[in-house]
Amino acid sequence: MQTAINHDYADSEINSRHNIYEQLFLQACHAQLIIDPLANSVLSSNQSAQTLFHLTAEALQKVSASQLFTPSLGELIVLSEEALAEGHAWNGALAVAINHQEITLEITVTAIEYDQRKILLFVLIDSNDLQHKRENSDANQHYQSGMGHWNKVTRVFQEFERENQLILDAAGEGIYGVDVNGITTFMNPAAENILGYRAEELAGTDMHKMIHHSHLDGSHFDSCDCPILEAFRDGVVHTVEKDVFWSKSGQPVYVDYTSTPIKDNGVIVGAVIVFRDVTQKIADEQKLLSALNEVEQLKNRLELEKAYLQEEIKSEFNHHQIIGNSTAIKDIIQKIQMVAPTDATVLIHGESGTGKELIARAIHETSRRCDRPLIRVNCAAIPAELFESEFFGHIKGAFTGAASDRTGRFELADKGTLFLDEVGEIPLHLQSKLLRVLQEQQFERVGGSKTHTTDVRIIAATNKDLLEKVRQGSFREDLYFRLNVFPISSVPLRQRIDDIPLLAQHFLKRSSTRTNKLGLKIPLSELENLKNYSWPGNIRELENIIERQVILSQGEKLRFPELKHMEETSTKPAQAVNQLLNENQFKDYQRSNILSALEKCQGKVFGHNGAAELLGIKPTTLSSRIKKLKIDPKKFRSTSTEHHD
Repeated sequence: MQTAINHDYADSEINSRHNIYEQLFLQACHAQLIIDPLANSVLSSNQSAQTLFHLTAEALQKVSASQLFTPSLGELIVLSEEALAEGHAWNGALAVAINHQEITLEITVTAIEYDQRKILLFVLIDSNDLQHKRENSDANQHYQSGMGHWNKVTRVFQEFERENQLILDAAGEGIYGVDVNGITTFMNPAAENILGYRAEELAGTDMHKMIHHSHLDGSHFDSCDCPILEAFRDGVVHTVEKDVFWSKSGQPVYVDYTSTPIKDNGVIVGAVIVFRDVTQKIADEQKLLSALNEVEQLKNRLELEKAYLQEEIKSEFNHHQIIGNSTAIKDIIQKIQMVAPTDATVLIHGESGTGKELIARAIHETSRRCDRPLIRVNCAAIPAELFESEFFGHIKGAFTGAASDRTGRFELADKGTLFLDEVGEIPLHLQSKLLRVLQEQQFERVGGSKTHTTDVRIIAATNKDLLEKVRQGSFREDLYFRLNVFPISSVPLRQRIDDIPLLAQHFLKRSSTRTNKLGLKIPLSELENLKNYSWPGNIRELENIIERQVILSQGEKLRFPELKHMEETSTKPAQAVNQLLNENQFKDYQRSNILSALEKCQGKVFGHNGAAELLGIKPTTLSSRIKKLKIDPKKFRSTSTEHHD
């Protein structure tokens, strides 16, 4: 009996709770739907849902669930699957179609086990209605809080202002503000440090007139052109690099800055300027550019040195040994060993073809400057108008044809040796400039104002009697004594006959290798013939004759049949050389010797079998002498042609 009563009570309690839950569901303030996901049907709906969809409970049960969420069917499927898998799901913007109008709903879904299957409880909240309620709640809360709350809000804003001020004070960039008239309104400590002004000194002043009034060159900076003030007119942010602000001390400060217009309700009321001091940055850039320029100059210089050295490798004096055992040669070697370790200026004098450049190279290669180049200048081959440019270089645009900067020979020879060959040919009016550089070791490029310093050792060479030129007034006495610190005489070949066999063998070996005619020999009888010849062209003539015979050779032995004819042709002048000649006699001797060579070569001056090769002198030297003696080689060519005809 008691058990039956207990069961009845339990059933009653369950029914009572069921009624309560049903009423809570039906009367809930938010729309709720119970949906069978597998059957795609609405099992039940509360009054709020019926109001939301404008349908009765019976009508909702006849509509499929997917029809209610047609605008967002994909999101509905994802939301349902998530709830079935996780037990709960939420979507804050799911759209439904109600009376042909889309409404966005915030939806929470809960999965429930019922009758051995899972059903879904949808709680639907109108997003717009929810937002409206929240706004009303916030407004009511503010209203209810009264003045105490507003005081709290005021303190918050004051704290914001304080924090902003701390940010301005801590900023590393300078910051200042101006109103629409360009009047200063505020300035942070970084701006004070950069410009040297205190904030109160600039407050209320025209900022452009105070710190932006002039360009770097001192010219006036019109406010109409000021990018800072331009921001007021066009409302655009202006960014400027490497401009100048003027500090309180009157010194320019390089700055990068940005001028940003300030707007109030769409109206420009001022601007804030943020700037950085880039003085050090620009100084570093200038140093870098200067370094890059020096690197470029060094690169150009090395390229010139490379080209020059390649040219020297091909030159006729590319061997680096002085060949000979004669007393004269031993004396020269001894002098080289004595002077080479010093920086003393050396003047080598002697006839053409005696190896003056070889002596200069030997001095350089045994000196402390041997790791730097020996730069050779043929003074006789440089036109007078290009002398300065060749020696000292020029800058771009210095004269017509100066398309780029050029490094001169003095600059190329820095820390090395400069060999002035045929120094006696330098025009008189240019000798003073050379003397100044030799004395001061300083020069300016043509067209430039920058003074360059050079550390150069000078070795000069000449085949002229410089003292006689000094007496004639064609060579400066002070320049002569500046060059003639340590004189070395280059001995002519006729005064070192014993060295001829060694020289002949050296030239034979070199010519044979060059022409691929190995195994050639010079008989002893021919060596005696070589020793008996007077060699007016000296070592160069000996080298040329041997090379010519190597080319013409048909057997293993070299012969020199032309020596007898050449000796007969030059016997009288050669004898005269051993005598003391005055200037007129010497000119007559030179003229006679050149005329004989031109006649033999049929007026040919340069090249193979030319007069220069026959005389054993440089073509440029012979050309200079022909010009000086007023000899016309064409006469010999025309005579030859008529004879041929």
